[in-house]
Amino acid sequence: MQVVSGDGFSGWHALNDTVMGGRSTGRCTVSSRGLRLEAEVVERGGGFVSCRSPVFSPPLDLSGQAAFELELQGDGRHYKLAVACADGVAGLTEMIPGGVRWVANFATDASGPSRLRIPFDQLRPSIRAKPIEALPLGLPLRFDSGRITRLQILHSKFGDDGSDNPGFRAGPLLLELMAIDAIP
Repeated sequence: MQVVSGDGFSGWHALNDTVMGGRSTGRCTVSSRGLRLEAEVVERGGGFVSCRSPVFSPPLDLSGQAAFELELQGDGRHYKLAVACADGVAGLTEMIPGGVRWVANFATDASGPSRLRIPFDQLRPSIRAKPIEALPLGLPLRFDSGRITRLQILHSKFGDDGSDNPGFRAGPLLLELMAIDAIP
């Protein structure tokens, strides 16, 4: 099932570490080929660049699917896919500054276009690059593939477990994302 491809990435925009005082610059452009993230990553004071979708309203319903499949042209760096979901806990996860995001690291290959699979069960809950186990008051967390509200692709100095990203490199960056599919 195709989630987005080609110029369907229209509306995606950059969100970089400048929101927290960093100095990285990144921009997202869309063409018939897909989404292109071009950036200059500065580690000191932040260390991340990203492109994120607009809020999906109504949320994407990917029930019955088991994974995302990304078609991309990478640069050898490690990136993260971050997924926001509406929740059944009275919207509590979105009231938390930064919101809960379900994230997974993935490595890219600089030798040519590739397709990679990110199973939903490998997505881990996180708030601002810090893994979490439960919500305040011990409320449980559950990834809801039937209520996806936003997608984001990031290059960050932090991995999905909060430790250093082994594939992080400051400097110029280029990633092309041709399609995101949901597969059984």
